[in-house]
Amino acid sequence: MSVILVFLLVIAGFAGWWLSHQRLMAKPWLEQGAIGDIIGLEGSALPTAKIGLGVFLAVVGCLFALFTSAYFMRMALSDWQALPLPRVLWFNTGVLVLSSVALQCASVAARRGQIDTVRLGLVTAGLTALGFLIGQLVAWRELTADGYLLTANPANSFFYLITGMHGLHILGGLVGLSRTTAGAWNGTPPERLRLSVELCAMYWHFLLFVWLAIFALLAGWAATFIEICRQLLT
Repeated sequence: MSVILVFLLVIAGFAGWWLSHQRLMAKPWLEQGAIGDIIGLEGSALPTAKIGLGVFLAVVGCLFALFTSAYFMRMALSDWQALPLPRVLWFNTGVLVLSSVALQCASVAARRGQIDTVRLGLVTAGLTALGFLIGQLVAWRELTADGYLLTANPANSFFYLITGMHGLHILGGLVGLSRTTAGAWNGTPPERLRLSVELCAMYWHFLLFVWLAIFALLAGWAATFIEICRQLLT
């Protein structure tokens, strides 16, 4: 339960920081200036698409929090045998960070109307995300070749389940990213393209955060962190 609490607190903090940058708490009736300026505030309101994506990411965060809690409870039993962490996961982590950075750059470029930079960022993010998925498959093949099969041990099952679920979310994100990339070449209106790029960046940043948490969990670092949190809470 404490694992879920810590994870949800982090998610809540991230969501609070994000909402604070979306003028959600703005009070346009208190704004001063020309009428045209006040009316212009309507366009800066939080888009429905961002709210919907935020709700979806909150649900996904809860799902991974439950997986994490089950992981900690199961590893306390005597038949748990932790499997070695493939070195390629370090490379995969770096590639996913690069993918998230590329989308952030594309998002900034979209606000500035720099379409060429937007295209470059989107393509870079897509290729690096594909590289991440390929790297995950390489890690799976290495483990199965060494005898760490899915049903051989509970730790193996959790590894394939959690990394596979995260990979599916990356794969789903690539569908949306490909549509946004196609729109960047097909003349999508600037405001619509900007929103699409921002949604992709928001999704990718979240999946990067989830992967870093998964990586820490599989590496054994999360157990130490949770123990510190338990001592602080008690």
